[in-house]
Amino acid sequence: MILTIYTATTMIILAYLLGSIPSAVWIGKKYYGIDIREYGSKNAGTTNMLRVLGRRAALPVFALDFLKGFVAVTIIELMQYDDLIGANDLINLKIGAVFAAVLGHIFPIFAGFRGGKGVATLVGAVTGIYPPVALLCFGVWFVILMIFHYVSLASMVAGCCFPVFTLISPKVNGSIPFVVFSFVIAILLIYTHRKNIERLKAGTESKIYIWKPHKVKINPDGNQQSPSEKSDPENPSPDTDR
Repeated sequence: MILTIYTATTMIILAYLLGSIPSAVWIGKKYYGIDIREYGSKNAGTTNMLRVLGRRAALPVFALDFLKGFVAVTIIELMQYDDLIGANDLINLKIGAVFAAVLGHIFPIFAGFRGGKGVATLVGAVTGIYPPVALLCFGVWFVILMIFHYVSLASMVAGCCFPVFTLISPKVNGSIPFVVFSFVIAILLIYTHRKNIERLKAGTESKIYIWKPHKVKINPDGNQQSPSEKSDPENPSPDTDR
């Protein structure tokens, strides 16, 4: 029993450490010479990378953030070989790993506890639990983004669809912890985007155009630098971050 508790605790801590990998911060500093947290919405996530540095910088950030969430949950599968861990215990541990990974992204120990909002990491983690539901939510997110160009709106709509897809999925709708988890995630996404909701109502929320060309400004000293949202007339206010 003690070994099981120790192993489970270690897995959750590892999930937090994986979530704490600040891909946006490291890529921004390594390849662009800037701290992404000083520009745009000042969050270390995919959306801010896309806004400030463009698709070339945002794509690897999304991939890494997605992957760290996925791996954080997938490694929990190793616990199934413990005779003391049942099916319900395994799903509960995975849900704990999701929260740990997202918490790590929001408060990364490797980047001064200043991260992003953890949406990409959340998507990766949920994919590790049950891919069909995660892919359906991602599909909703993509469609809403393509139609309205608001990342915040797309994230909230996809988040609200999460419990709906969970309830109609026969493989997971019988798991009370997962159903409760899906509703908690939907509520948390609405709560963390409350400022975005105000800007959407006021018509001041900034838009993201994925296919729009993006140029990075160059400082007089030759270093690359991207303008903040204040210098971009098409993006007057910060959007949600991933």
